[in-house]
Amino acid sequence: MEELSRTFAAQPLWLQSLIGLALLAAASLALNYVLKHVILRLAAPYLDRQTKTIDKAATWLATAAPLLVVSRGIALVPHLPQEVYTLVSNTAQALIVISVAMAIVKSLTYANELYERLPRSRNRPIKGFVQVVKILVLCGAAIILIAVLIDQSPLLLLSGLGAITAVLLLVFKDTILSLVASVQLTTNDMLRVGDWITMPSMSADGDVIDISLHTVKVQNFDKTIITIPTHRMVSDAYQNWRGMSESGGRRIKRSLIIDQNSIRFLTEVEVDELKKFKMLEPYLAAKREEIAEWNARELSGEDAPVNARRLTNIGTLRAYITAYLGWHPSIAEDFTLMVRQLEPGPQGIALEVYCFTNTTSWGIYEGIQADIFDHLLAIIPAFGLRLFQEPSGHDMARAFAEPDE
Repeated sequence: MEELSRTFAAQPLWLQSLIGLALLAAASLALNYVLKHVILRLAAPYLDRQTKTIDKAATWLATAAPLLVVSRGIALVPHLPQEVYTLVSNTAQALIVISVAMAIVKSLTYANELYERLPRSRNRPIKGFVQVVKILVLCGAAIILIAVLIDQSPLLLLSGLGAITAVLLLVFKDTILSLVASVQLTTNDMLRVGDWITMPSMSADGDVIDISLHTVKVQNFDKTIITIPTHRMVSDAYQNWRGMSESGGRRIKRSLIIDQNSIRFLTEVEVDELKKFKMLEPYLAAKREEIAEWNARELSGEDAPVNARRLTNIGTLRAYITAYLGWHPSIAEDFTLMVRQLEPGPQGIALEVYCFTNTTSWGIYEGIQADIFDHLLAIIPAFGLRLFQEPSGHDMARAFAEPDE
C-alpha cells in the first residue's frame, strides 16, 4: 500500500487529479448500479405492484446516494482548484435537493393513490391537499437549491421574501383561491367525483371525473370535457344532482295544456260511460254520493240545474290521472304524487303532473315519462276535452279551404 502511495505521489499533479476523479466517478457509478439494479430489484416483489409511483419514489431517493458520494468525495481528489471543489460540491448538493424533493413528491402521489383505494375517498378526496403539500415541498426545495448554488444560507433568502410578498400573492392568487375552495368543497361535502352537475355559466352538464387543486373536470353527456377552475365551484352557482341519485327517485314535472273552451259539466250519461274505467269507479261513486247529499241538503227541493253541484270533465280527468299514476308500477309510492291545476293563461289551462319514478337511470326515466304521457294524450278526448295547440300551416289551410259542394 505504501509502494502504491509512493507511485501515485510520483505522478504528475494533473494525472493525480485525473485518477482521483476517475476513482470518484467509478465509486458513485458503482453505488448507483448496486442501489438501482441490485437492491431495488431485490425489493421489487415486496413493493406495491398496483402502481409504478412507489418505484419512481425509490429511484429518485436512490439517486441521492451517489450524488452524496460525489459531494463528499470531491474534497479527497488532490490538486484541484478551489473553484472546482466548490462548483462540483454545490452542483452535487443541488442535485441531491432535487432528488429528495422529487422522492417526496412521488411519495405524496403514492399516498394519495393508497387513499383513493379506500371507500371513503369518494366522499372526501384529498387530492387538492396533497397538491398543496407538493407545492410547499417544491417551493422549499427551490429556496434550498438557490441557497446551495450561491453558497448562502437559506435563511438569507427567506428574509428577503417579505419584500416580494405582494408579488407572490399576485402570482399564486389562483392557487390560494383554489386552496380555499378545495377546503370548502371537501369539508362541506359539496362535490364528489361521479356527481352529475349542471353549471350553465360554464356550459357544464355531466359527471365530475376529477377534482384537483386548480381544476374540476366535468365530462358532459356529449362526451366533451369542461375544465372549471376550482374556485368557481364556490363563487358561481351550480346544481348537483347527487341528492336525486341517492334518493332513488327522479321527478316528473310536466303539464298538459287543456283548451278552456272544452271544459264543461258531465251529463249523467257521460258519467255512466266513464264508470267503465275501473280506476274511476271509487272516485265516481264517492263523488256522486257527496254531490247528491249536498244537493239534497242545500237545494231544498229546487230543481234548477244551475244551482246544483255537478261533476266536471276536467275534474274527473284529474282524478283519473291521479289514480293512473298511483296504479303505475314505475311510479314511486313514497314520494309526492299529485295532479294540480295551474293558473289559466292565453294558451289554455295547464294540468301539471308531479310525481317521481322509482329509478334514476336517465334512459329508463325518459321511457317511463314518455309512456305515461303517450297514454294521457290519447285518453283526454274520452273526457270530452281538447288539448291546446297553436295553429299550424295545415290548420290554416283547413280553415280557409272552400267547403265541398
